[in-house]
Amino acid sequence: MSIADQSLVLLAPGDDELARYKVSTALNGPGQQDASGCTPIGEHYIRAMIGAGLPLNTVFRARRPTGELYTPELASAQPDRDWILSRILWLCGAERGRNRGPGVDTFRRFIYIHGTPDTEPMGVARSHGCIRMRNDDVADLFDRVAAGTRVTIN
Repeated sequence: MSIADQSLVLLAPGDDELARYKVSTALNGPGQQDASGCTPIGEHYIRAMIGAGLPLNTVFRARRPTGELYTPELASAQPDRDWILSRILWLCGAERGRNRGPGVDTFRRFIYIHGTPDTEPMGVARSHGCIRMRNDDVADLFDRVAAGTRVTIN
């Protein structure tokens, strides 16, 4: 995944490109520190996958479906909410001291690849640290990967 290009590329085992998606990473740029609002860089893996079988636009809070489906009306009633929709791929750092462990732990920072309202721009850094994707795209990616899949963010 490239922060500079605001894109995520899914590669086959031989490094053939299977899919390319536009994303939105952190407004604060790349960084590892707790509470930084930055997108962590380096080697990661998918530790948990949440949302299989749920409808697109399912709303999550604390990784649990709320029973709501995102709508413009719901958004206008809660304009400051950071929407986590459709699917969650919860990342875990693989580099102790860089993105894993005290003060820099991607997993404990709750960094996800997740869906966001389709009105949010892609290709522009706007998140609070997570990697946002279009709902159709995150559902497509979710169906193509498994827990343990390596994720490189640079």
